[in-house]
Amino acid sequence: MFPRPAAHRRFATAAVTLGLLCSLNTGAWAGSPHRAPSHGRPPTTHVPTAAGTGTALTGYAIQSTAKVSDSASAVSSPGYPATGWYPAGSRSTVLAALLADGVYADPFWSTNQQKIPKADFQVPWWYRSDFTVADTGQRTYLDFSGVISAADVYVNGTRVARAADVTGAYTHHELDVTSLVRAGTNTVAFRIQPNEPNKNLTMGWIDWLQPPPDQNMGIVRDVLVRRGGPVALRDAHVLTKLDVPSLASADLTVKARVRNDSDAPVTAEVTGSIGGTTFTRTVPLAAHETKTVTFTPADVPGLHLDSPKVWWPAGMGGQPLYGLDLTASVSGTVSDTAHESFGIRDVRAPLNSDGARQFRINGRKLLIKGGGWSPDEFLRWDPAYVEDRLKYALDLGLNTIRLEGHIEPDEFFDLADRYGILTLPGWECCDKWEGQVNGSGESGDTWTDADYPVAKASMAAEAARLRDHPSVISFLIGSDFAPDATIEKNYLDALKAADWTAPVVAAASDKSSPQLGSSGMKMTGPYDWIPPGYWYAKREGGATGFNSETSAGPDIPTLDTLRRMMTPAELDTLWKNPGVKQYHRSPSPVFGTLKLYDDALTGRYGAPTSLTDYVRKAQLAQYEAVRAQFEAYQRNQTDSSKPSTGVIHWMFNSGWTSLHWQLMDRYLDQGGAYFGAKKANEPLHVQYSYDNRTVVVVDNEHAAASGLTVRATLFDPDGTQRYDKTVTGVAVNGDGAHTTALTLPSSVSGLPATYLARLTLTDASGKEVSRNVYWLSTEPDTLDWDRTDWYYTPTTHYADLKGLAAMARAPLSVTASTRSADGTSTTTVTLRATGSGKTPSLLTDVHLVDAAGRPVLPVRWSDNEVGLWPGESVTLTATYKTTALRGSAPRVRVSGWNTAEQTVPAE
Repeated sequence: MFPRPAAHRRFATAAVTLGLLCSLNTGAWAGSPHRAPSHGRPPTTHVPTAAGTGTALTGYAIQSTAKVSDSASAVSSPGYPATGWYPAGSRSTVLAALLADGVYADPFWSTNQQKIPKADFQVPWWYRSDFTVADTGQRTYLDFSGVISAADVYVNGTRVARAADVTGAYTHHELDVTSLVRAGTNTVAFRIQPNEPNKNLTMGWIDWLQPPPDQNMGIVRDVLVRRGGPVALRDAHVLTKLDVPSLASADLTVKARVRNDSDAPVTAEVTGSIGGTTFTRTVPLAAHETKTVTFTPADVPGLHLDSPKVWWPAGMGGQPLYGLDLTASVSGTVSDTAHESFGIRDVRAPLNSDGARQFRINGRKLLIKGGGWSPDEFLRWDPAYVEDRLKYALDLGLNTIRLEGHIEPDEFFDLADRYGILTLPGWECCDKWEGQVNGSGESGDTWTDADYPVAKASMAAEAARLRDHPSVISFLIGSDFAPDATIEKNYLDALKAADWTAPVVAAASDKSSPQLGSSGMKMTGPYDWIPPGYWYAKREGGATGFNSETSAGPDIPTLDTLRRMMTPAELDTLWKNPGVKQYHRSPSPVFGTLKLYDDALTGRYGAPTSLTDYVRKAQLAQYEAVRAQFEAYQRNQTDSSKPSTGVIHWMFNSGWTSLHWQLMDRYLDQGGAYFGAKKANEPLHVQYSYDNRTVVVVDNEHAAASGLTVRATLFDPDGTQRYDKTVTGVAVNGDGAHTTALTLPSSVSGLPATYLARLTLTDASGKEVSRNVYWLSTEPDTLDWDRTDWYYTPTTHYADLKGLAAMARAPLSVTASTRSADGTSTTTVTLRATGSGKTPSLLTDVHLVDAAGRPVLPVRWSDNEVGLWPGESVTLTATYKTTALRGSAPRVRVSGWNTAEQTVPAE
């Protein structure tokens, strides 16, 4: 996460095949208060006989070993009653299962999580599941990863693996249990060891949120029961080599391991296909021999593709995928099958002349614009919820998600492939993962001899799992610190053995490792409040180079969400007492309060007078801070000196009900931070530069734009116009280039300390394609750069934005209508400024709500939090799942900085 003095932060990884992060397919994520276990048994998993199948166990019965006196042999034998055990999903931590069963109250509300006893999770827990097979003619394997932190594994009363071997959240395991499996019912049981992120190569939370009392102990990936004949196909994958820059051809190399698991020699026939190209090879195998089979364009001409379908990030092109199918047969009978999806693309990330890492996709440079990803705090896997968040990333104009540890399951990367969202997975900081190389004061135990093979196996597992996903463009083998020579060699050896082709980066911070050299990244903060102008300085966290994690820190959610997460007394404290520790911010002593943030709100906007006033000022502050962060980085991306090459907003989302580090809240509601990012990342965008007062047009599309008109107008808060200039014939190149249309004067006669700037951009046809409203001050924020800390730079004088408080009410008329088809609804809202005076409406927010006034979420707006001058109008659209209305008729709630709240029907 970030180099800094005391223990502060986040989570980790390790594996070979399969994904991570849990599943609790219950729909409801908040339990009701304490009740007895449901005694429900998970359904028995029926495993088909067919060779080449892999069937996930459908769930478990779980119980603390403190409450089980029976032997491991008894617990893991068919017919064991498991009376009083709790049901758990196929991917579930212990606490996730208990929450689903209603044992504890909603941990996202108030301080409920503090009431869950940690002692209950400091002993091992049993996970027990039954599966049936019709016959034993095929071989049977258990295939899994995602055990946190370690487990003894039993099948039908016999231990088949020890916790010393099944350890680490990411290590992959395949156990041949053929000799133990019987026709009918079989039992598999895991005795899961407690997790301690500072001692185990698993995952932690550091300073993201209040860590769960069970520390995520459990099984958080599918456990597969695989069936097959004498020959197994494993490790199937495709290496792609795209001709760059022409993109006219690509060569494919297919590789797989063919393994004879029988006691006799066999001859396997391996056949495969990609699209219309088929290939085959005969492979003689001695008893228990493994060979790697390889198909190249030299022996299969069809693996040389002319005019290949090239995979691109969203906004740069399409996302076509190819499929590889392989079959291994013995004497004409199918023994095993394999399938892999892959994309054809080229990723390179050299260091530029300033030493910053510059990513290129298919030969084209791009500015990495992304956010840090958080799973659900209890690692509950909900595919719809994940997909909704990834769609939000696209809506925000982001192109990348960084996963620092907590590397998600396969389905996550499947979605990223489909939507064209780039991913930057890597190991986490500040716990056991960097314990050997952590700086002074960091947490994480130093490594023992037993940790090195676990880390290497973890790297091998994740490399094999992720290498065919075109969305995966790198792996960061360090976060705050780079690995030492031994650890780096183990990682690189594992990556090489897995045929990893994407760039490997030593660290997310400005560190180096012996073989890889400089990371080309920086981790210079900030992580707490700084003013918008900060981002334009080409120093510290400002817009130069690749900043792997950074933001202005706190993000106060909407009132709707605040009332879902905090008691009235806690909300009263939130706006009245800046120095009080906020449970929903962070366990870190650095980020425990909102004092820096609240001092800035008061210093710039004036002291809050109520919770509502506090929240509305927060939305203004968050909008301007996030907008400036992305605008500064995108303005500087094509600079000849010290260009910006990447920025990851810390963070994209939160795994719980949080007061910081998020662009949207836990319930997917959207406020100033969300719409500030969305505004900044428009395809064709006009923006103001805090450092030199230039008005700049940025073209985030590939094609150049010309015939543009830029208009900049300055106003008093009451709407009195003080300056107006229009520039025509503006042209700008594509791929992130910018052009300066004009520079605002350093002083304007009569302009007050607080003023508004309205920028508009119209295309050659006269259509407005970008509008951007700023609230500015003739008294700029002053930064004390010499006192910069790892998490922020002090502000010694605040910009004077208090004049906004005097803005008169600006009336708006609102009309709305909705149409629905195929499960999707679109609500169209027209806002019209009807005031007879001059005062504009500022940061006017439109929320879609149901009949009870609850936000309809998730929702994607064409624009929001807009500014309108009298006589102006704007039409906005909201797209959402019809089911999100919960059977209600849609309504639209409109409010703003100086606009009275009103709710109108939208049927």
